[in-house]
Amino acid sequence: MPSEREPVPFMRRLRHGMRVFRAEISIFVLAVGVLLTVLAAGYFTPLSSSGVFSTINSETAQPNANYNLVFVIVGPIVAIVGAYLVGAYYNARHKFERLMLTKSKAEFLRNIPDLEQLLWDLTPRDEVRYAEKCTELRVRR
Repeated sequence: MPSEREPVPFMRRLRHGMRVFRAEISIFVLAVGVLLTVLAAGYFTPLSSSGVFSTINSETAQPNANYNLVFVIVGPIVAIVGAYLVGAYYNARHKFERLMLTKSKAEFLRNIPDLEQLLWDLTPRDEVRYAEKCTELRVRR
C-alpha cells in the first residue's frame, strides 16, 4: 500500500518561500518604505498643494485619524530595514560569486567557512551550486 506523504507544515513552506524569494522580498520592503516616506513628505512639505498629493492627502488625513503621522514614523524605519536587506543580499551575492570562481581546490578549501556563512543570506539554489562545486573539486563535507 503506498504511503501517503504528510503535508508540509505552513511555517516550513513560508520559510522556504522567503528564502527562495529573498531578493524580491527585500526590494519590496524597500519600495514600501520609500513609498510611505514619499507620502509623508507629500503631506508635510509644500508638495501637498500639488494635484497628486492633494488627492492622496484627502484620503489619508481623515478627521478622526491622520495616517500621515504614522507614515512619518513607519516610512523611514521600513526604508532603512529594506535598504539593509537589499544591501546584505547583494553584498552576499557578490562575495559568493567571487568565491565560487576559484578553480583551485586549496583556495576553495580556505574559502569554505566564508562560503558557508554567506549561504545563510542566499537562496537554496546557491546551496545546490555550492554542493556541485564541492563534488566538482572532490571536497568531502
